[in-house]
Amino acid sequence: MRLRALLETDALGLRLLGGEDELDRSVRGVMTTDLRDPSRYLSGGELVLTGLAWRRDAADSEPFVRILAGAGVAGLAAGEAELGDIPADLVEACARHRLPLFAVHETVAFATITEHVVRQVSGERAGDLAAVVDRHRRLMTSGPAGGGPEVVLDLLGTDLDLHAWVLSPTGRQIAGAGETSLPGPVGAALAGHHLAATRTGRRAPHRATVDGTAYSLFPIRNTGRGALPASRDVRESVLSDWLLAVEADASDWPPARLDLLQGVTQLIAVERDRRDAARTVRRRLAQEVLELVQTGAPPAEIAARLRVAAPVLLPGLGSAPHWQVVVARVEWSDAEGRAGGGTQAGSGSSGSEIAGGPVAQALLEEILVDPAVTGPDSADRIAVAHTGEEAVALVPLPAVGAPAPDRDGERAEGPDRDPALHADVLLAAVREPLSAGLADDGRLTLGVSAAVHSPEGLRGALEEARHARRVAAARPGRVCAAGHHELASHVLLLPFVPDDVRRAFTARLLDPLRDYDRRHRAELIPTLETFLDCDGSWTRCAARLHLHVNTLRYRVGRIEQLTGRDLSRLEDKLDFFLALRMS
Repeated sequence: MRLRALLETDALGLRLLGGEDELDRSVRGVMTTDLRDPSRYLSGGELVLTGLAWRRDAADSEPFVRILAGAGVAGLAAGEAELGDIPADLVEACARHRLPLFAVHETVAFATITEHVVRQVSGERAGDLAAVVDRHRRLMTSGPAGGGPEVVLDLLGTDLDLHAWVLSPTGRQIAGAGETSLPGPVGAALAGHHLAATRTGRRAPHRATVDGTAYSLFPIRNTGRGALPASRDVRESVLSDWLLAVEADASDWPPARLDLLQGVTQLIAVERDRRDAARTVRRRLAQEVLELVQTGAPPAEIAARLRVAAPVLLPGLGSAPHWQVVVARVEWSDAEGRAGGGTQAGSGSSGSEIAGGPVAQALLEEILVDPAVTGPDSADRIAVAHTGEEAVALVPLPAVGAPAPDRDGERAEGPDRDPALHADVLLAAVREPLSAGLADDGRLTLGVSAAVHSPEGLRGALEEARHARRVAAARPGRVCAAGHHELASHVLLLPFVPDDVRRAFTARLLDPLRDYDRRHRAELIPTLETFLDCDGSWTRCAARLHLHVNTLRYRVGRIEQLTGRDLSRLEDKLDFFLALRMS
C-alpha cells in the first residue's frame, strides 16, 4: 500500500506535516518505537510510529531522522499526546532528509494504525491477490475477448496500485494502463537495461533505476501450452522479446506477488502470439515478391504480386506508387572474435548455430515501426522476408511528395512531406537499447535503397540496399546504417577491400602514430582526424583543438616524420583518410 492511502483514511487521524512529494512510497510494514537508535530493528519500507519519548531537546531530532532515512523507512508518524504540537525541529529534520512526516491525533491509538496497516499489507491484500490471479486466469482462457494487455495493466493499477507498461525490445510502448504513457527516452533506457541483464544471464525480474525512479523488468515469453520451443541460445530471442516494466522494486516481493506478475506476462505473451499471427500474411507476401525479384521474374509477374500486396500494406490506397527496400543483417562473433551470419551458440547450445535471418527479420519489423505511433498494431506497413542470413523489407510508400495517409487511409492534413525512409532516422531511437542487446559479440548493419516506382526497379533497389548495408558494415560500432545517397562516395569501395589488405594498409600508416601516442600521450591520431576533417585548414583545426597554430604545426610535422608522408599532398591526405575509415 502507499502512504497516500493512509492519509486518505479519515479513521486514522493522520495530518501531513511534510513530504507531500513522497506520498507514493510503498508501505511494507509498521513499527512503533521510542528508541533513540532503532536501526537494528528496521529493514526498510516501514511506517515508524513514535510518541517522541526519545526527544530531550531540539538537537535530538536530526540524528533520529537521519537514522530512519538511512534505513529506508517509508515515513514517520509522531503522536501529539506527549508534547501537543509536533516540534518544529523534527519537521525541519524530516524536510532535510525528504522523509514524510505525519502528526497522529491524540485520540487515535497507535494500535489502530498498526492494525490497519497490517491488515492492508497482509490479510486483505492476500485476498486481493487471489482475486486478481483468478481474473487473470479467466482472461487467459477467454481468447481475444479478454481485452488485450491494457485490461491486465488496468487490473494491476486498480488492485495492486502498480503502474506498468508493455514495451518492445527497443523500448517502444505497446500497451499501458489508462492514459499514462512512458516517455520515449525512459522506455529506451529500460529496454537497454533489460537487454543487457538478459545477455549477462541475470535472473529476472531485473531492477533498473531511471531518472530516480525504480522499475522491475519482467521478460514476456510464452512458456505454456502451444508455445514455441525455448531457444537454446538467448541471442536467438533477446532482440525480439517484449518486456513488462513495472514502476516498483520487486526485489523483496513475496512469492505470491511474483507469481502473479509471471501470470500477467504469460497472458500478454499469448496475446502477442495472436497478434504476431497477423504478420504471417505480410511475411508471405514479402517472401513471394523477394523470390520473384531474385530469380529475375518478368516485371508483369512482379507487378501482379505487388498489386496483391499493396492493399494489405497500405489499406485505403489500393496501390503503392513507390517502394523502398531495406536490408538488415545480424552477425555474432565466435569465441575467437570472427564474425559470421551464424556462430557457435556457446555453452549449453550443443554446438548449434544461430540462424541470423529470423533474428534480423524480427528486429527489422520492430525498427520499421513508426516511433511516433504506439500500440502493437502499428506495423501495418511492414512486410519482411528473410533469405539466408539477411532480412529484406519491402516498404510501400504513398507518392513521394504527397501528403501521407493516416491510419484510416485518409490523406493527412497539413503540409506535404516526404514519406521515404532514411537510414540515420531509422536507428536514431533504437541504437542505445539494441547496442545493449548485441553486447560485445553482436552487430546489426542496415542498408536502405532509394524509392522506386515500378517493378523493374525493385531488383536494382535490392542490390542498392545490399551495397548500402556493406558500407554500413565497414563502419565501427554495434549498430550501423547507410543509405543509397552514400553509394556515390569513394567509401563504397571500402567494404570490398580484403581484410588482410585492410589490416596491412592501416597498420603501415597508423601504427607508428598509435605507438607514439601510447608512449608520449601526444594525441597525434585525434590531431590527424581533426586536421583532415578541417580540410587541412591550420586556423580552423587549431581552433577546434584549442591549440596554438605553432603547436598544431609541430604535431603535424611529427606525424609526417613518423610516417614518411606529406600532409600537403592530396594523395597522402587521401591515404590517411582511408586508413582512419578502415581502422
